[in-house]
Amino acid sequence: MEEIVTRQAAPSYIAIDLGKTHCRVKLRRASTTTELRGAGFPGFAAAGNVNLALDAIQPLVSTIMDEGPDIVGLGAGAAGVESNPDAAREAAQRIRSLWGFDVVIASDVLTAHIGAFGAGPGTVLVAGTGSVAYRVDADGTVSRSDGWGPWLGDEGSGRWIGQAGLACALRSADRRGPHTSLEDDARAIAGDIRHVPHAVTGGTDVARALASFAPVVLARATAGDVVAGGIVRKAARRLAQTASSIADPRLPVSVVGGLTNDTSFLRLLLNELALRDLTTRRPAGTSLDGAEMLAAHRDLPHEKHAIRV
Repeated sequence: MEEIVTRQAAPSYIAIDLGKTHCRVKLRRASTTTELRGAGFPGFAAAGNVNLALDAIQPLVSTIMDEGPDIVGLGAGAAGVESNPDAAREAAQRIRSLWGFDVVIASDVLTAHIGAFGAGPGTVLVAGTGSVAYRVDADGTVSRSDGWGPWLGDEGSGRWIGQAGLACALRSADRRGPHTSLEDDARAIAGDIRHVPHAVTGGTDVARALASFAPVVLARATAGDVVAGGIVRKAARRLAQTASSIADPRLPVSVVGGLTNDTSFLRLLLNELALRDLTTRRPAGTSLDGAEMLAAHRDLPHEKHAIRV
């Protein structure tokens, strides 16, 4: 008689990276990985934050749930958790009530750190729509610099670059500042330069709208536009200052976020960090990897900064 051996599938965890620009959801299995992407949300510091978070998460998770029944938990990194932990907890509870499995939610900066370093110490510099530096020591002690949001901080971020580029475009248009090719790019947003301010600030997510102009500024800088180049160099310095304000020179710094997709800007930023005697290391993984690891392990040094329901 042939003996049939059955092996129970390893438990799977849904990982979520809920940022201000995109929401990404991942489910990893032994042989396949499924990843979906949708729109982000303004962060838990914004009004109506819980509903906005669920609006971003629910359709993606509902789709990925069709992948199979062995999902046992969900880990999420989300913008604004530290600013409004009560709202983040409510969102986690509602996610659990919808699908019935364990949920852990934490700052997207914390999951980015776990993705970059695993359980190890170091500083992660996030350069995306917003910007923040986050250092975790071996004992779980956390230090943070910037991340104060689009109106009071996030210096050097995508929002900061986009806003600076648009401001310089308007200065070029009315001759308060030097001419820049960004003027034509800004005019293309609304057709009439006079309509640009309303076009980028009249929506529900102004930070994201401003950040959408950052790739234009980066491209113009690479092409040699003097004004755009000045903005980009200043952004790199601001980000390096954010990291150096808390980084331990004995520990590595990893840079993550959407701005790192621009190789010219990343090279500039890494040089600024080196000028401050900081050693950089390529991140081991992404914020999604960090969210998955946080869901699967309760013994990380980051645990006391997470919310479990």
